[in-house]
Amino acid sequence: MIVSPLWRGKRYAVLGLARSGAATVRAFLAGGASVVAWDAKNEARDRLASMFPGEGRGPGGQVRIFEGGGSEAADGSQLDPGLRRGTLEVANLEMDDLAEFDALVVSPGVPLNTDHVASLARAESTPIIGDIELFAQARASLPPHKVVGVTGTNGKSTTVSLIHHILQTAGMPSRLGGNIGLPILEQEPLPAGGVYVLELSSYQIDLTQTLDCDVAVLLNITPDHLDRYDGFEAYAAAKARLFAMQSKGHAAIIGIGDAASAQIARSLSARGEDLTKIAPGVCMVQPLSPSLAGPHNLQNALAAINVCEALGVPHAAIDAGLLSFTGLPHRMERIATKHGVAFVNDSKATNPESTAPALAAFDRIHWIVGGQAKSDDLDSCAPSFGHIVRAYTIGTSGAIFADILGGKVPVEESGTLAAAVAAAAANARAGDTVLLSPACASFDQFRDFEDRGDQFRTLVEALP
Repeated sequence: MIVSPLWRGKRYAVLGLARSGAATVRAFLAGGASVVAWDAKNEARDRLASMFPGEGRGPGGQVRIFEGGGSEAADGSQLDPGLRRGTLEVANLEMDDLAEFDALVVSPGVPLNTDHVASLARAESTPIIGDIELFAQARASLPPHKVVGVTGTNGKSTTVSLIHHILQTAGMPSRLGGNIGLPILEQEPLPAGGVYVLELSSYQIDLTQTLDCDVAVLLNITPDHLDRYDGFEAYAAAKARLFAMQSKGHAAIIGIGDAASAQIARSLSARGEDLTKIAPGVCMVQPLSPSLAGPHNLQNALAAINVCEALGVPHAAIDAGLLSFTGLPHRMERIATKHGVAFVNDSKATNPESTAPALAAFDRIHWIVGGQAKSDDLDSCAPSFGHIVRAYTIGTSGAIFADILGGKVPVEESGTLAAAVAAAAANARAGDTVLLSPACASFDQFRDFEDRGDQFRTLVEALP
């Protein structure tokens, strides 16, 4: 667990108790801080409460207080002895005077633009930060290390995983964390010379003020999450802040295939040799794993190569890492080949811009598309419509997408993923690809994109 001596004796409010929020609470307690935590979901509060011994009730039975005593959690697991140094209260933060806290620590999923508690904190001039900022505060107490931060609308998880894999191949100690689902505060500190590789969403960057990345990467910027920002320019500006936090001499790597990213690169042009631009269509000679198929993964690989070169990784280790990388689930993941037909799970493609590279990567595609739409068009996908043998629409956007695709490609409204898989498997012939790349969020029919991808796998495995 990563903690900072700066937190000792301070009082923090924590809003949002999913993975990163719960990890933040544990790190604060290990660091000797006093914490008041809250989540609107009962199950999240109960899950946090189950982690700690010493439960007590406050007035009215509405408040749980955890303090010193015992080294065993309710589930029988051993707690870090340091966890006994802090105190935790689970209480509705709307009832507290937020001016009394040193900071409000918000999980990235909490919408800063609409959340009432965040609004109260701003009114009291209470700093609003996230777990990445807490990691930045803790860096001074860690053994000497470097930090790589990767942001962008699409490709972040693949790129950070590839960087981490190459570093491991080279024998360099590294930790993976951030938006990829691994709270960085929960990771064990690295020995001297280690590298922390962070996937950073715009939400996390919004909550960070002092993260000075030794290498900062921007892959691309396309319209997404606009419900959280005052327009696309504000969303792009959030990404650009990653570079504004860097010290002079630290490396910046930017893909310039879109106008917004290219503009950020131009704004950093005075950094000279510390700035590397990745232009679309650049060729490379390094051998690539089959899991890095498609033009978008070529850019991801180029970004990873540049990062590792900046970190001094030998070229032989870079090549070995590129060749042995196995890819990530739900990202152009080939899950089966049946009767000569390939089935590819690209459930992580939750907007048209992230689906477009998958459509460009295969020749004869039976495309399963639809869900909870983030936009009312498929314009980004249009250049690859010629690769589509037939489209099968699902979810709440099914009818809309069927209308958009009608007259351009053969299309049928399947409604459900099960019906789409059955129809695609029946129509496909040897050499074709059945591609789940929905260009939509999953929440209309599934728990999340992972659940959608897992159900796709189950359906495919059940095919004769």
